Amino acid sequence: MSVQYTLNQIASALGGVVEGDGDVVIQRVSSVKNAQAGAITFINDSKYQKALAVCGASAVVLREEHAHLTALPKLLVNNPYAYFAKVSAYLNPPAAVITGVHTSAVVHESAKIPASCSIGALAIIGANVVLGENVVIGSACVIEQDVIIGDDSRLEPHVVIKHHCEIGRHCHLFSGAVIGSDGFGYAEESGKWLKIPQVGRVILHDDVDVGANTTIDRGAIDDTIIEQGVKLDNLVQIGHNCIIGAHTVIAGCVGVAGSAVIGKRCRVGGAAMILGHLEIADHVTVSPGSMITRSLTVADTYTALMPFQTHKAWLSTAAKIRHLDDYADRIKLLELELATIKAAQKIT
Repeated sequence: MSVQYTLNQIASALGGVVEGDGDVVIQRVSSVKNAQAGAITFINDSKYQKALAVCGASAVVLREEHAHLTALPKLLVNNPYAYFAKVSAYLNPPAAVITGVHTSAVVHESAKIPASCSIGALAIIGANVVLGENVVIGSACVIEQDVIIGDDSRLEPHVVIKHHCEIGRHCHLFSGAVIGSDGFGYAEESGKWLKIPQVGRVILHDDVDVGANTTIDRGAIDDTIIEQGVKLDNLVQIGHNCIIGAHTVIAGCVGVAGSAVIGKRCRVGGAAMILGHLEIADHVTVSPGSMITRSLTVADTYTALMPFQTHKAWLSTAAKIRHLDDYADRIKLLELELATIKAAQKIT
């Protein structure tokens, strides 16, 4: 709790309409369930009315139409969820960055590093690397040769950027992310696999976030491209030559195979799988755990799930699924026989 503001001060900085005591002091954000004095919380709809009735928060962020649900001091906004994110950032500013290059860092003499940058302990910066203003490179990061990183981007500790990749402005890469490792490319010859050189790059446009331990493979020939504003969760795999459209969000443990093209403002749920060489239209939502096996050309929500069962019941269901073609053929025969009987009845 390094900072605190009154409700009026928060509204002055971030917008919104104060209703009630605007001088109440806010020190932290909290959930409705666990909020105590000094905290601000939020609700998005009226289903939280019961929890709000016993909430111990000092203030609430909510929509104007829900203002009657609580007597607590409140901030009235159009989008409580987004506003709450801004409040959280306002109350929890990032720690101050110490500019300069740590004495234990290894920086190639040809690298271009502005004085406004921060290079952490044990970081390695390769030849011909170009950093923009205010770039933060965390401890033990590895930036290989000929990498470009734009202004105000931040790499948390242990990020690896492979050679010739480009990172845009205001990007945030979390620990363990690997950008530009070789894609999975092999050609078979005489029963053996020959590795195909991966000579493309990875290009991250501005405002991209890459979660912890997420990997984005470099292109085999063309570049792998992550467009502006894309947000990738932890443990996401993006294969070589993929294109992820602007402002798409992809949740944890998703795998996107090589050369898939995902449109703009798509939403991909956790643990979904997208096969290679597919095209997904703009504004598509893929439900968690779904396997996408064909291109999706119409904006909609797509789901490919089977409800879980006991293992014994699942074995029975799986056995039936294997015989669906037989069942379909039998139904067609029964329909034909039924049609024959009805035709005979009309004649008689």
